[in-house]
Amino acid sequence: MEPYSVTLPRVNENGYYKMRLESIGGLGANLCGKLLGELGAEYLGLSAASFSSYGSEKRGSPVKAYVRWGAPGQAIRHNSPVEQPHLLALFHLALGQNLPVTAGVEEGCSVVVNTAAAPEDARRQLRLYGGTLCCVDAQRLAMETKSRVNMILLGALARASGFIPLEAVFALIRDTLGKKYPSQLERNLAGAKSGYGEVRQKYFAPDGAYPPVPYREPQGVWGWRTAPMGGVNPLPGNLVSNDLSASREGYLPLFLPEKCIHCGLCDSTCPDMVFQFLPGEYRGKPAMLNSGLDYHHCKGCMRCVDVCPTGALAAGLEREHPNPRWQRQNRDLAGEGPHYEAAGRVSRILCKR
Repeated sequence: MEPYSVTLPRVNENGYYKMRLESIGGLGANLCGKLLGELGAEYLGLSAASFSSYGSEKRGSPVKAYVRWGAPGQAIRHNSPVEQPHLLALFHLALGQNLPVTAGVEEGCSVVVNTAAAPEDARRQLRLYGGTLCCVDAQRLAMETKSRVNMILLGALARASGFIPLEAVFALIRDTLGKKYPSQLERNLAGAKSGYGEVRQKYFAPDGAYPPVPYREPQGVWGWRTAPMGGVNPLPGNLVSNDLSASREGYLPLFLPEKCIHCGLCDSTCPDMVFQFLPGEYRGKPAMLNSGLDYHHCKGCMRCVDVCPTGALAAGLEREHPNPRWQRQNRDLAGEGPHYEAAGRVSRILCKR
């Protein structure tokens, strides 16, 4: 097919239009970045380059994707992280609690956020310096269309860009995902269409309410010169202080204690220490009893619901249960209160040691 004719609305000093996607594993940012690269190269006739940055390939790990577009025939010679994006996507509003996901945002940037909040509330939570804030309830739309969050945000990014034709996004989905997952084609198309159509956007001029956040590469205390011998990893993939709730996709397990027989199958299948068992008595004998779930650790995989033999765990809509009744703080966390990191392994550690 002939590529769509588009003109990049703005570029940096090197002639690049730049995008950055901020997410955690499980929401599809890596695939979305790849699709954006292919969209520019194959469907818009532009020069394009994209790559992702992530640690362990598992749900809940930090993920960043970077995309650069240039004029047709222009060589793209930069393969570094995108520091000052023209288009930024945040796959969950909670990522902005303690992580500098809006670093490098300037007045001309468009920021797409997966949130049900209004742009004014989202700006306050992100402490956004300025720019155009585009809010889309991607989680709800993904559930309604039975697609994925990344498809919703792909459509929302096209809308926020101001120049990417929705028809080009449809063609991309048909030719790539449609061939690999034909049974999901109509759902993915519906997801992209709903993301494009339900963006709520508002421009915020830099007014001094929040300072600009400069972009800095994460710097660890230990590096190749300073790390001790023996292969010690000071930042394992999952810490007990990780808050992984941002990786859920609309569902969470609800605990029905009256049906629980405390068999421990939920704890055995759970990958993230969600279930809190404490000493007690069951049927007249000492036993470890399921006292509840630490939902900060729950990634919404729903394995526990599948494995529970008595129906003591049921799938529920997260938006209907913002404060689950059976929330129990992990017994291994010291101190009082929910001392958790925001998300992923490189976040600021907030728990008491």
